Amino acid sequence: MEPDPSKSPTGGSSSLIFLGTGCSGTLPDARCLLKPSTPPCAVCSMGISLPPEGNPNYRLNTSLLVDYCHDDGTHRYILIDIGKTFREQVLRWFVHHKVPYVDSIILTHEHADAVLGLDDVWVVQPRNDRNDVEQIPIFLTQFTMDSIARRFPYLVEQRPEDGDEDAQAAKIDWKIVQDDVEKPFVASALEFVPLPVMHGEGYICLGFLFGRRARVAYLSDVSRFLPKTKHAISKSGAGQVDLLILEANSLHGVGDSFSTHLTLSESLDAIKRIHPKRALLIGMRHFFEHERENQMLAEWSIREEIPTQLAHDGLRVFIDI
Repeated sequence: MEPDPSKSPTGGSSSLIFLGTGCSGTLPDARCLLKPSTPPCAVCSMGISLPPEGNPNYRLNTSLLVDYCHDDGTHRYILIDIGKTFREQVLRWFVHHKVPYVDSIILTHEHADAVLGLDDVWVVQPRNDRNDVEQIPIFLTQFTMDSIARRFPYLVEQRPEDGDEDAQAAKIDWKIVQDDVEKPFVASALEFVPLPVMHGEGYICLGFLFGRRARVAYLSDVSRFLPKTKHAISKSGAGQVDLLILEANSLHGVGDSFSTHLTLSESLDAIKRIHPKRALLIGMRHFFEHERENQMLAEWSIREEIPTQLAHDGLRVFIDI
């Protein structure tokens, strides 16, 4: 029997916590509950019949927390994306997994499901011995920085919102990174390689490759792979990754020139080309029923010899990065 990936083999392991595995609209989709179809949407109906912690079809905005255990045993918490559902993710999964704070944040792009939780960043900022909030670095492209400056001027200017002098102001160190696989950066002592991909034609989104021992590639919003990114993470290119985390937004069909996300068949084709040791899928809409699709993926995994499954909110994967 294979070891349970959610169980730590030791008390000092690094891990990946899936704070959200859904699309921008999240699940359950409110439209399916406000105006039910005939028959009702089975996946979204579970959203009101089952508690979220017992429902793998309850999906918040896609976000990953990297719990990086340093060689000296200390842990650093690196958050990738902080979307519209961030507050619920903190209450549900930070508490459940006993995550005390966030050391650094990395943003993939400037869409709402990746940045609108920035207003609550002060809640998870570390504090020093005097209980003062410590500055938190946020890594992002200049394009994303410009968008955030328009939407969150008070965060960029380091002042409380609405001029309330008694309010808590987030202390942020904005760090510009390049959308170039040859220009890595370091967040909380862990190196990240930017993986630019197309998120609709004309729009570049970042994924990331990280891990000193086990190599993890994270790609949350993809419509098309760029050659350098594909080479950086492919077995036939720069070398096989241990874990590929990739989106699969729609269950059926294939995309066209207007698509901004991969469909399941496109994601599986990409997994075959990249050939990781293991893959987990994220970003699913309500067409995906967790247990049903994972049964299908179990058969696909045996056939293709690449273990692949849908991830779910709250999943913790222990991995020696």
